[in-house]
Amino acid sequence: MELKVKDAASCKYDIVSLGEIMLRLDPGDTRIRTARQFTAWEGGGEYNVARGLRRCFGMRAAVVTALAKNDIGYLIEDFILQGGVDTSYIKWMEFDGIGRSCRNGLNFTERGFGVRGALGVSDRANTAISQLKPDMIDWERLFGEDGVRWMHTGGIYAALSENSAEVVIEAVKIAKKYGTIVSYDLNYRPSLWKAIGGLDRCRAVNTTIAPYIDVMIGNEEDFHACLGLEIDSDLKSLNVDSYREMLQKASETYPNFKAIGNSLRTVHTATINDWSALLYVDGKIYKAKQYDRLEIFDRVGGGDSFASGLIYGLMTTGDPEIAVNYGAAHGALAMTTPGDTTMARKEEVEALMGGAGARVVR
Repeated sequence: MELKVKDAASCKYDIVSLGEIMLRLDPGDTRIRTARQFTAWEGGGEYNVARGLRRCFGMRAAVVTALAKNDIGYLIEDFILQGGVDTSYIKWMEFDGIGRSCRNGLNFTERGFGVRGALGVSDRANTAISQLKPDMIDWERLFGEDGVRWMHTGGIYAALSENSAEVVIEAVKIAKKYGTIVSYDLNYRPSLWKAIGGLDRCRAVNTTIAPYIDVMIGNEEDFHACLGLEIDSDLKSLNVDSYREMLQKASETYPNFKAIGNSLRTVHTATINDWSALLYVDGKIYKAKQYDRLEIFDRVGGGDSFASGLIYGLMTTGDPEIAVNYGAAHGALAMTTPGDTTMARKEEVEALMGGAGARVVR
């Protein structure tokens, strides 16, 4: 695997993420529609990866995002700072008083239980980062002067607006210019693409971005919807061979992909899932340990924690089998706690990878 990560001493940051960060409002054990109080967290598909790398794995992380300059924005910033993520590249946008043209995004999320699936209700139109334009961030300074070993972004941010896709394209081009490894999570969300051109626009954007990506992350729906890959196999199981065609086709279409990651999930109920992951490298599939009938406390962010564990493993070991197991174990642990972001420590991840059980630790 030719994944040449820059030396840590030459870079200020190990990981930088580009994406939206919203205020998550969690009704706890009740429903959004009946709640009288909410717990506030921060979260965002791309950001969760950088925060996981900082809090669980101790890596130097920063975020590129934009926030409206008001107290909701300051609250989100405070969460980011508590997570240990560098805020130097947050672009602060002027707030007009009511959010007509610029606001901060809200994400109401209930966890689900048993036969009732998790539910997310986003309120994110016209957010500050959807107004971000390519020339608003000094990419040359970030990648050329500060130095970044790994950049992560994804299809959720790329879908927010016409501007967002342009920002992603500029960012990945300049990252590659300076030898930064780039990962991308396709994360197809039909509701986000609907208003800006639907599936055709989704494919046009993602197929433009894909040639700049070193590590692509997605599932069968993502690869079909975002990259237009036709997959004949039935991908409704955790069987490795059923995914081989999809991964081979993605690799052949985009030979720049050094690795392709795919989380695997079979949903029995909202709170009982089978969970594992695959990594495709040099024509070979590496499958992580399988966690059968994993008990889920909060599944939101599990895929992002898979991505951060995978990235950590690739950066520090270069071993695909170890890396995919870091990803699967970290994702499993993240889904046992509330909120989008991880509460796991590296030692817990490694213990789970090694077969540790759920007995009381005293």
